[in-house]
Amino acid sequence: MTKDELHRYIEESKGNENNICQICAYKDGQMVYSDTWHDYKKDDCVHIMSATKSITALLIGIALDKGQIKSIDDKVLDYFPDYKVKRGEKTIYDVTIKHLLTMRAPYKGKGDPWSKVCSSDNWTYTSLDFLGGRNGLTGEFNYKTVCLHILTGLLYKATKMKTVDYANAYLFEPLGIKPYSVFIAKSAEEHKQFTIEKTPKENVWFCDTENLGTPGYGLCMSAEDMAKIGLLCLNNGVYNGKRIISSSWIEEMTHPRKIENQNWQGMEYGYLWWIIDRKKKIYAAIGNSGNVIYINPEKNNVITVASYFKPTVMDRVDFIREHIENIL
Repeated sequence: MTKDELHRYIEESKGNENNICQICAYKDGQMVYSDTWHDYKKDDCVHIMSATKSITALLIGIALDKGQIKSIDDKVLDYFPDYKVKRGEKTIYDVTIKHLLTMRAPYKGKGDPWSKVCSSDNWTYTSLDFLGGRNGLTGEFNYKTVCLHILTGLLYKATKMKTVDYANAYLFEPLGIKPYSVFIAKSAEEHKQFTIEKTPKENVWFCDTENLGTPGYGLCMSAEDMAKIGLLCLNNGVYNGKRIISSSWIEEMTHPRKIENQNWQGMEYGYLWWIIDRKKKIYAAIGNSGNVIYINPEKNNVITVASYFKPTVMDRVDFIREHIENIL
């Protein structure tokens, strides 16, 4: 498939690919492909959904490099000395930052408590209310989104900077990415519309009522800016000759950890990054609707796909490997 054929294929698709708005690809450090669909411009943004988690992992790494966070083995509650633990709760005292990063933290109840967290006055502390439980630290993979808000609250406690300000200063600006603004939904309906609307967005990060960016979703990016994140990771924390994050963090962040007894398409997990191929060290940031930052060190490729909302599109990595990577 040629680039022109790929463009037509997506343009005429009636299947999973028909929500793709932008694609960007780098080979050997050079941009070799960039295209748009659905009247999106190259600098328009989409809500990249759970791919936001992987950006959050980079911010945690930067805070570690700066000594603002001492260790990912730190207990989470060390950063919230004023938080009042629920009566009878013991497990929460042993939960570490690493448990959050690897999705091995235990929570009470099933699913994500979206309504309770997002309607509260303090999303971080309400999320902490769900952390722990009677089963203790089982080490079981337990994928959460809204309760991950604990991480953004922890980052604020450690750095004394709000999420968007910290990301602008130490990640986005060094990458040449336009500064981000806070987006706060005034109602549950506006929150829902932010997630599902198909029109282009600005450089915004969805935030709670205290201007803390949601770490599990909510970041809006263009495919070309997503590719800058990918290049930073591919080059072990260096971008345009400048070190932005330590190589040791990139290595640790992308170290594969098996997901036991669950079917996640055969993937493994690092620190909020998905490991696609352990042997080839291919990994990706993946968000619902098919938003992906795909990094292949073996072929020196970075491929990004930005897509508007289409629920349960989770096979975009296969599409990248079968169609886009072959073009490169």
